[in-house]
Amino acid sequence: MHIFYQPQLQNGLLELSEEETRHAVRVLRLSVGDTIGVIDGKGMFAKAEISEISKRTCAFRIVEKTLEEAPVLPKIAIAPTKSTDRFEWFLEKAVEIGVSEICPISCSNSERRVLKLDRCEKILLAAMKQSQRNWLPKLHELTSVETFIEHADTPLLMAHCREAEKVVLSNQMQPDSWIMIGPEGDFTLEEIELALKNRATQIDLGKSRLRTETAGIFALSVLNYLNQ
Repeated sequence: MHIFYQPQLQNGLLELSEEETRHAVRVLRLSVGDTIGVIDGKGMFAKAEISEISKRTCAFRIVEKTLEEAPVLPKIAIAPTKSTDRFEWFLEKAVEIGVSEICPISCSNSERRVLKLDRCEKILLAAMKQSQRNWLPKLHELTSVETFIEHADTPLLMAHCREAEKVVLSNQMQPDSWIMIGPEGDFTLEEIELALKNRATQIDLGKSRLRTETAGIFALSVLNYLNQ
């Protein structure tokens, strides 16, 4: 069954967006009477039937709806990489693996200071549909690392390459913790000290020095696996 996105799944006659309609009609060649799946990104999945097709819209009626509770997943605060492709790859894989919130952070050693949030949202949406997840991760605006640390609402798990007493990820850690991954130049000592003042735990991701996006994917994978 092909999956589409419509943020409002109330009863009655509904329409796919122009972009989703284009994909359904021109690419997939769907027609009136075909069955599709529609998700709203907030846990709702609807089995629906296409009822009308026009140049710009594809109307459908819901046949059956199911609501999935929000899964308990880790969150990640990560410095966007200089390479757009590498960061977009990270976003896609993070959704597939499982993440509830993503906060891009700007650090002293950051290589990127500007982020196209609209483009990032489209990647998250496509990955949600592809991986058949019903919840769209929350994407925050690019935030300074200092502001992020001061306002973090769950425990911080900070990964960095400097010498320190670190702990390995375990299932004793809160499953919806914030994982913090710095830029290629790493967090500064001042940024680490600020995080520690806010009760951050320094985590060990192994002996290899990982690229930013690899470290993010590795940490999400381990924490999700441990808390299954």
